[in-house]
Amino acid sequence: MTVIDNAVYVDGLRVATPVSLGDTFEALEEHPGGFAWIGLYRPDAGELGVVADEFGLHPLAVEDALAGHQRAKLERYGDTRFVVLRPARYLDAEEAVEFGEMHLFVGQNFIVGVRHAEAPDVGRVRARLEASDDLLARGPLGVLYAIVDRIVDDYVPVVAGLENDIDEIEDQLFSGDAAVAKRIYDLSGEVMEFQRATKPLVGMIETIRDELGEDEVGVELRRSFRDVLDHVIRITDKADEFRQTLQNALTVHATLVAQRQNEVMQSLTETSLAQSEQTKKISSWAAIFFAPSLVAGIYGMNFHNMPELGWEAGYLFAIVLMVVSGFVLYLIFKSKHWL
Repeated sequence: MTVIDNAVYVDGLRVATPVSLGDTFEALEEHPGGFAWIGLYRPDAGELGVVADEFGLHPLAVEDALAGHQRAKLERYGDTRFVVLRPARYLDAEEAVEFGEMHLFVGQNFIVGVRHAEAPDVGRVRARLEASDDLLARGPLGVLYAIVDRIVDDYVPVVAGLENDIDEIEDQLFSGDAAVAKRIYDLSGEVMEFQRATKPLVGMIETIRDELGEDEVGVELRRSFRDVLDHVIRITDKADEFRQTLQNALTVHATLVAQRQNEVMQSLTETSLAQSEQTKKISSWAAIFFAPSLVAGIYGMNFHNMPELGWEAGYLFAIVLMVVSGFVLYLIFKSKHWL
């Protein structure tokens, strides 16, 4: 059974705890002026269909509540408000944010909560309200405020966790850790998802607040929603700051990577230039030694009919030619700064 808790309240007091949904509807008829608060956890189509038939819930809203994976939103179907909330909690071990989903059907004499994740702990919200009947006396909208307030309070540890992760990234940026880019991208995704969960709350709460009446209950609820609205605005501002910080971190990371690449390229260029200079020197000396070797090679050939073989100064002439050719090549290469 997916019914987590089920009660009927009159003037802020629990007057019935039905054991089934059918008993809830009967108890609600027996207590006019009261309202039912039904908590469901991942109900199937049959269970939610029973509730929908009894309270006249719109089929589109019921379909959204069954399918899940909805954005945070507020929709109105006649006298019934359909509210989708995106609770979140920070997991210290994984250093990650886990997002949940909760759907609320809020009518004149009922509030039905459909939860798709472990958060928020609606049981604690119910216990808090039953310990102090002021909000319960304000009806389903009082319960709606308490649930929204709880979800917004649960955002505070998420903000602290994200802030700590971003501080670690700022320290990690200049350490040369190659994994920092992936962590920035992962955190950016979590921050954007957090923004999608929190930003719609501003308009949703303002709409609910503006729809409240001018009686005593409406005035007090308006004050309560205004208080939680202030908290939401501070959280959304913080999320915007986180996103901008991560974008700056990504820019700095890209700059540092480019700088390191430039340093590597500069080092490779300097090495290449040094190798080029060495090649020039080696080639120059090889050319210098090649000229005498050429002369020696020619006159080292054992042919009988060669010029100057009988010349007495031939040997000296060959030596001088070798030295002069090498010296001339040395001067040429020296003038070109190859040596």
